[in-house]
Amino acid sequence: MIFRDKREIFSITNDKEFAAAALRVFQHQAGHCRVYHEFISGLKINPANISSVDQIPFLPIEFFKTHQVISTTHPVQVTFTSSGTTGVVTSSHYVTDVSWYEESFHRAFELFYGDIKTYTILALLPSYLEREGSSLIYMANDLIKQSDNPDSGFFLYNHDELEKQLIKQQQAKKPTLLIGVTFALLDFIEQHRINFPELIVMETGGMKGRRKEMIREELHDSLCKGFGVDAIHSEYGMTELLSQAYSKGNGIFNCPPWMRIITRDTNDPMSILTDNKAGGINVIDLANVNSCSFIATQDLGKVYADGSFEVLGRFDNADIRGCNLLIA
Repeated sequence: MIFRDKREIFSITNDKEFAAAALRVFQHQAGHCRVYHEFISGLKINPANISSVDQIPFLPIEFFKTHQVISTTHPVQVTFTSSGTTGVVTSSHYVTDVSWYEESFHRAFELFYGDIKTYTILALLPSYLEREGSSLIYMANDLIKQSDNPDSGFFLYNHDELEKQLIKQQQAKKPTLLIGVTFALLDFIEQHRINFPELIVMETGGMKGRRKEMIREELHDSLCKGFGVDAIHSEYGMTELLSQAYSKGNGIFNCPPWMRIITRDTNDPMSILTDNKAGGINVIDLANVNSCSFIATQDLGKVYADGSFEVLGRFDNADIRGCNLLIA
């Protein structure tokens, strides 16, 4: 194993520790992930010459559609697959140790929201429930179990039941998180308007071809009015990652300490941008230790001085994806 204990990743507290771990992961994956090794070789890059994080090459996310991206010989425990419309080639993330995913989202939830056992977790994720292999369903199901609350659970299209549960939680003054795919949240508020200011509404993005795409400000304004809240939370995650970033409003996301967002020049993918310039989003996810931690996405974004970031949209030729790709 590259790390004797997961705590070597999940106990990262500063940039120096992150950089040291990232370089260690890079050297391992450059040698043990065949797809990544061949990609680096094609760029004429010698891994031994990589001495800083900003020199690390990022694997285009499209490789998860055509190759098995693995950097270990251990057997695959679970395969997460992306959603897609008919005829679209989907991504597959072959996970050899799902406990890395569980540790990542458990720690991130606690970091951003506190003790899961204080919450009622309600999940409105119909399009994900209706297919196999969703990493979001895996996470939501585990959080529901971890909440140890009989009121926590999934909702498909039973909006009346969801409304009753929201009212029940509000009357009980129970901290409540409603996590939902965007189109389903909009469907709900068209039929049911509530005023629950303490509710945390977290949209995971995605119209799934069910609705016309909306700019973030318009979407969040509609959801705020429909649920009676001041802000809409968001999750930035995807099939190819085992970590997520979270926004508590205004579309500004923050990463857990073992995850970083870097932007690249859209015309020169090896050129890293600074000074709040918009570009392609590169993700470093050290929880992806057994696949590839360095991924060039098809998202466009901007990174700020404090490490927070904003998603501005997607490349014109990118597939419609199930993660948070709202046009800002």
